[in-house]
Amino acid sequence: MAEWLYEEGIGEARAALIEKGQLVEALIEREGDAARAGAVMQGKLITTVIPKKRGIVRLISGEEVLIEPIPPRLAEGANLLVEILREAIPEEGRPKRAKGRSTQPGMKAQAGPSLLQRIRATGVPVVPCPAHEEDRLEAHGWSELMEEAISGEVGTEAAALRLYLTPAMLLIDIDGSLPPAQLGPKGAKLAAQTVRRMGLSGSIGIDLPTMNNKDERIIAAAQIDKYLPLPFERTAVNGFGFVQIIRRRERANLMELLREDPVATAALALLRRAERHGQGGSATLVAAPAIIDYLHKRPNWIEQLAKRRGGAISMQADAALAIAGGHVA
Repeated sequence: MAEWLYEEGIGEARAALIEKGQLVEALIEREGDAARAGAVMQGKLITTVIPKKRGIVRLISGEEVLIEPIPPRLAEGANLLVEILREAIPEEGRPKRAKGRSTQPGMKAQAGPSLLQRIRATGVPVVPCPAHEEDRLEAHGWSELMEEAISGEVGTEAAALRLYLTPAMLLIDIDGSLPPAQLGPKGAKLAAQTVRRMGLSGSIGIDLPTMNNKDERIIAAAQIDKYLPLPFERTAVNGFGFVQIIRRRERANLMELLREDPVATAALALLRRAERHGQGGSATLVAAPAIIDYLHKRPNWIEQLAKRRGGAISMQADAALAIAGGHVA
């Protein structure tokens, strides 16, 4: 039986879909004011990029959203309601603005669904996982998945993936010690599972090994269809072993989210460990200076941690520690 494991963490909410004892999908939603997919928000057209086709709207929150098309007779400076279709995406060099469209008649301003609302809407049972109980996320490999998303490396010597984020698409390179006829299907299965586990979406290119004949390529492609739930589109595997997948893109994937701000990612992971450390009571967070400085600027998170543990929280900077090397004493 499938179930969602849900954590209302400090600074972020986390969810993991468990099927047949395996973590098949992981979702994280961090605190912030950025518009969520599905929100309807008031804004003002501030820039026309392409007349009648594309413009930039500044929401009342201050966030800028790309809209397509521009409603007829809407001039710069005019107000409008915007439906958010895709959240802002962190991207190296130039982050992508959120994308939206002018609302249909009758729509009213509303917040986009939260992570908890989204997983409840799937109809799969949701199991809350408070910090004082068994760490069920960790028991299903949560930290290992987070490390894979940060490093972009998945698998073993027999079949391994390397994931590369680019502005055009996400590329997955498959390599391993198995013969091509075996590596193709195994790599395709691993790639499909990884796409789902990390919430990879948009345009995804998978570079399988070059296989000897069409039948081998068909077998490899069938693994994608088996392990990646619809909806998605894909091409056939070409003679060079390349296949492209398109999945609807509404928000940042796990790789983008965790890599956007390594200090924030390490700080939130440390808070998660601190919630579960020992039997509660006072505790000291020991971490690299950048982590401690980041947490000092968010006293409400430390207050939440103290309340959840039932004791005072102190922090200690240790310059000898790596960003991810923090611990709780």
